[in-house]
This record gives sequence, structure tokens and C-alpha cells, in this order.
Amino acid sequence: MKPFFSFICIFLTVLNLHANQAVVKNKTKYDYITKSLFDQIKKEIKEKTAEEMQQRALIYKEFKMPYDFITYGEKPEEGHSLYISMHGGGGAPAKTNDQQWKNQIKLYKPKEGIYLAPRAPTNTWDLWHKPHVGEMFAKLIDRFVAHYDVNINKVYILGYSAGGDGVYRLAPRMADRWAGAAMMAGHPGGAEDHNLMNLPYILQVGGKDTAYNRHKKCANWKIRLEKKAKEHPGLYPHKVIIYPKHGHWMNNDCKVAFPWMAKNSRNPWPKKIIWHQDHVPQKRFAWLENKSPTKNDLIKAEVKGQTITLETQNIKQITLRLHEALINLDEEIIVENHTGKQLFKGIVKRSREAIEKSLRERLDIESVAKAELEVRF
Repeated sequence: MKPFFSFICIFLTVLNLHANQAVVKNKTKYDYITKSLFDQIKKEIKEKTAEEMQQRALIYKEFKMPYDFITYGEKPEEGHSLYISMHGGGGAPAKTNDQQWKNQIKLYKPKEGIYLAPRAPTNTWDLWHKPHVGEMFAKLIDRFVAHYDVNINKVYILGYSAGGDGVYRLAPRMADRWAGAAMMAGHPGGAEDHNLMNLPYILQVGGKDTAYNRHKKCANWKIRLEKKAKEHPGLYPHKVIIYPKHGHWMNNDCKVAFPWMAKNSRNPWPKKIIWHQDHVPQKRFAWLENKSPTKNDLIKAEVKGQTITLETQNIKQITLRLHEALINLDEEIIVENHTGKQLFKGIVKRSREAIEKSLRERLDIESVAKAELEVRF
């Protein structure tokens, strides 16, 4: 009987080896497709925006966003970091905002990276958190990936005064794009903190910055973020500094934000996320897609092993954007709601269509979905 059992063992080993080889081959195939499509779309964007990049101005619909940038340090192997730095001003004459922009260009000098200061497209009080701004920043990131090979996992956002107002809004709204965010001397308005679960966030304000109660609002955010971090250990990374002797101008002490942010890289596939829609609804966030988003939609999503758990508010269906960095695509996936009701069980196949869709939405090779699954509640 021993030879028979030996034969069975050898047969099963060979079968398992072939199965593993097939899995590896399949994954390699879609890795190749991802890289090929990325290179193709990158080339398309580079050719299409060559003249625009020379002019250092981004055009979107009826809006124009001039910008200037300075490159600091040697280029790392993975590519330069990118810092998008928003100026102050706001509801003021164009001349005032122009001057604020020029000041912002020279305000900070990171040790390494492309330091980019855009000029707001409008001169309104909410110049940095109007709907077009996020769209323009997304296009700006694509262009700097295409033309300057920036490290997509090392893109940061910061701003001073009205620019700080913008950080309060854009940090959570686009939290899946940033490796870090730095708010300086701003006011939160109606900003929410839900989406900051995986975003390193530093807030700084002068203790004597009493206009609009900026100092008190920042102190309140310190309490809010500490509570969130306590409720979710290891998440909501943050630092809050209130300088007791400073007013609105912090004497450039706020430059400490750069080394604090620079030590962090974005995780494009976090296992746990919260996605809340503000007054400018987004269709994509991390590994979720909402094709019909509305204000105050809320979804909590978590991956444990091969199980994805979803808890929603105001949402009837969601698309899961999947990748090996998040879950094993070669094994069965279970999707359930927070009460344990099973919404899906099975294998989700990789597809070229999912990959190309991701890359045409964003030139972000690190957050490409290799497979998609639509779930209804």
C-alpha cells in the first residue's frame, strides 16, 4: 500500500504546484497589464499637457489655476515628494490674493520634494474649497506624475490662513490622495473628521489668533482627534500645536510640519476606512466607489481576512475596488453588512476593464483596482 500512498502524495503535490503556478501566472499577467496601461496613459497625458505645463497654469472648465514650484533635494529612487501649498487671502481683491500667492511660493523649503504653490482660481472667501478646486488638484497630481515622476504615495497638502481653511476641507474630502496634511492658521467651518482615519494630520495655530476663534476651533479639533484616536487605536494619526505667544503669524515655526509629514507615506489600501460625503460629493474614495453620491452619505468598511464588512447610511449600492494588497483575489471573498447578513460570496475575477477605468480616473498606479464588485444593500 505504501507505493500507492506515495503516488497519491506526489500527485497532490504536483497538482498543488500547478495550481500555485497558475495563480502566480494570472497575477503576473494583470501586473503586466497594469504597467502597460499606466505607461500608455501617462504618455497620453504628458503629450496632451506639454504646452500647459510650460505655461505653469492649469485650465479646467472656466477656471484657470496658475502655479509655481521649486524642487528641493536629490530625487529619491521612488520619485520626488509633492507638496501642494495653498496661500491665504480669500474674499479680497485679486491684487491681494496675487501677493499672498507670491508669498506662499517662498514661504517653506522642504528638505526634499517639489514644493508647488497654486494661485486660487477665484477671489472668494471659500477660494480653496469650492467644487472645482479638488478636481483641479487631482489633475495637477496627474500632470506631475506624468511629467516629473513624483511618488504618488508621497503627495502632501498644506495651507496658511485661508489656505488652512482649505486644508480643513480638502484633507478629509481627498484623504485617500494625501500622505499627510498640514493646517496652518485656518478655520474649519463645517469640516468633518470622519475620513481622516488613515491620514497623518498636523494642525498649528497661534494661541492669540482670536479672529473667527481660530485658536479655540483648533483646540476643539485637538479634542476631537484625540477622541477618535482613542476609539480607533493606531488610526487617526495627528499632532496639534497651539503656540501661546503667536497670533495669526506663527513666525514660520509651523515649518515643523514638513519633517513630521515627510516621514509618512500614503497607504493606498487601508484595511479599515470611513467615507463621509461633504457638500462636494465624491464618487471614489480608497477602495470604494459610489456612483450616485449625495451629501452626508456615510459608509464604514473593513477587511478581515477574506471578509469585507460594510455599514452604510443613505447608500443603496456600492462598488468595491479590489486588489491583492487588500484581499486575496484567488480565493472566495465574503461581503456582509454590519449585522452579519451575507451580501456576496465567491471569487471576483480580475479584469483589464477595471484596471483601465482606475487609471483613466487617476494616474495612480498604486491604487489601481484589478477587480470590481457591485454590492446592493
